[in-house]
Amino acid sequence: MKVQVVDYTSADAGQRFVESLRETGFGVLTNHPIQQTLVESIYHDWYEFFCQEDKHNYAFDPEKQDGYFAPEISETAKGHKQKDIKEYFHIYPWGRVPESLKKDITDYYQKASDLAAELLDWVEKYSPTDVAKNYSEPLSNMIKDTPNTLLRVLHYPPLTGDEEEGAIRAAAHEDINLLTILPAANEPGLQVQEKDGTWIDVPADFGHLIINIGDMLQEASGGYFPSTSHRVINPTGENAKKSRISLPLFLHPRDEVVLSERHTQESYLLERLKELGVK
Repeated sequence: MKVQVVDYTSADAGQRFVESLRETGFGVLTNHPIQQTLVESIYHDWYEFFCQEDKHNYAFDPEKQDGYFAPEISETAKGHKQKDIKEYFHIYPWGRVPESLKKDITDYYQKASDLAAELLDWVEKYSPTDVAKNYSEPLSNMIKDTPNTLLRVLHYPPLTGDEEEGAIRAAAHEDINLLTILPAANEPGLQVQEKDGTWIDVPADFGHLIINIGDMLQEASGGYFPSTSHRVINPTGENAKKSRISLPLFLHPRDEVVLSERHTQESYLLERLKELGVK
């Protein structure tokens, strides 16, 4: 089964969307409530931010994990040696945001979080009974009033030819959280790994909303919903000269939410941040 592109307004949207998540770890929505004009405005304004030296005034806080992450402290994906070719900014409701960029990004954070709660309701509704009984509380309730949901504004800079051998924009990895909500980026490159190990492009026309499962939902569902490996490959030719902006929202429960007999959200997150080398 390939990643399904589902019309959010269709009568069977929830069922088809969850089927796609179950089979591939990914689902794509069209005609969703997130306004494309808002996304485009954010892409434009944050690209300008990443081009300015002022970004260094927001250097990330190692404890709080908010602010600007420069390329030299970028993530190294689990199991890889080379750092990803990217820089990014972490946004939390309580965190730092440049004042000139605050309005749109705060608006997006709220709209995407509201939609995410609905999508988690879909996931729970179409979970088999023996899977749903593993959830310690309703999935959408896990993110209610959470301070932990993370909005990351990503900038993949143009390639110069001097990149470390073997490094790509985002090496193969799985996300840590429950679900990730991602408007299609301004440039292609996102791929997901199929069950047979082959890599395929995720449908990502401008305007699509891409959703994927993270490790925490895999943990909470006892493995029923797979957290699938994905990556962002390097462009070639003239496209290598272009920046790529991406806007993933990582849904994280409150610290105390029980995911399984092994983990709360807090213990699981700490374990993974140590593996990534950013904590």
